[in-house]
Amino acid sequence: MRGMTAISERALNRSTLARQLLLERRPLGVEDAVRRVVALQAQQPASPYVALWNRVAEFRADRLDAALTGFRVVRSTLMRITLHAVHVDDYAAFRAAVEPTVRGARLRDARFTASGLTEADADALLPALLERAEEASGAPEFAEWLRAHAGVGSAAAPTAWRMLRQYAPLWHAPDAAAPWSYVAGSGQRYVAADPAHVPRLRDPEAVAEGLRVLVRRYLAGFGPASVADMAQFALVQKGRVRAALGDDLEECAGPGGTVLYDVPGGPRPAEDVPAPPRLMAMWDSVLLAYADRGRVLAPEYRKHVTRVNGDVLPTVLVDGYVAGVWRTAPDGTGVEVGAFRPLPGEVWEALEAEALGLERFLTERDAAAYRRYDHWWVKGLPVVETRVFGRGPADSA
Repeated sequence: MRGMTAISERALNRSTLARQLLLERRPLGVEDAVRRVVALQAQQPASPYVALWNRVAEFRADRLDAALTGFRVVRSTLMRITLHAVHVDDYAAFRAAVEPTVRGARLRDARFTASGLTEADADALLPALLERAEEASGAPEFAEWLRAHAGVGSAAAPTAWRMLRQYAPLWHAPDAAAPWSYVAGSGQRYVAADPAHVPRLRDPEAVAEGLRVLVRRYLAGFGPASVADMAQFALVQKGRVRAALGDDLEECAGPGGTVLYDVPGGPRPAEDVPAPPRLMAMWDSVLLAYADRGRVLAPEYRKHVTRVNGDVLPTVLVDGYVAGVWRTAPDGTGVEVGAFRPLPGEVWEALEAEALGLERFLTERDAAAYRRYDHWWVKGLPVVETRVFGRGPADSA
């Protein structure tokens, strides 16, 4: 486009890697790192830890423990109506930004309205719910509270509660006894967001300002990016994104002439900058932050990495792109790396160093953190080379 700087597909890849701290591990504190990468996908409790291990030099899990326990990093339902870990100072703006999406998806869901409750009922219940949630409690206690305070039947209360708690400004309460700060599934507890960080969900100005903040933070962490990319990351309407852009952003021309936006001065490394291999967490944000995931994940691999139920497997990055998957070896002897294409010896050597470091990191807490997802390997993946690195002997296939 006339007057616009053009940027290649490979240069976009390098921009993402630089902003996501994946070109080199940086000596950052946990809070600074979380803000730099914007948000960490957190459906699986171990994933924020593995994500930061890939990005922060000499990362220690207990530092994230402390940030979560002190509610300096909080875990809650946010972008794409999924669990994210974000810095507490970002929570209110990010939650306000996605308010229309979360409200529609949860308070208008048939599973919520089947309980007899309406959106207006939910709004009326929120103050009392937040007061009740000043003390962290589990789902059974909150479902009983909903039954008692709103007359919801015992059969409908658990499901209605699940919809309501994903809408309400609640944080997941950490558990010091859990390996990755949170227990999985039914043992999870919830607590009200700190009053200083409660978003103004029904205030249109706060919602619009929240999206303006989120757009700029997203571009700083993932840009340059298109309107479609920003809409995908937050799961909001493209029209809302366009309204949030303003005139303070830079524009450039991406592949195919797509208009891309960026924060002024955002890093854009040369496309030939080396990218070290990485063993990424499940649901890592770099795989989910774009409408066009080809920036990191080739189309021919997408269906193998993103499974039919939405699981996004732990991936192997080689030269900045997904080249395979990894898991802890079924026999507990180390980390199994599977490549979708043949890799040269020097790449395997670099992957070995990463795998040995990751094995040590996982073993300190729970080496089987992702074991429940091994069924995807059993069902078959297009792996052409496999090596296991760790306590047992390396194996090639």
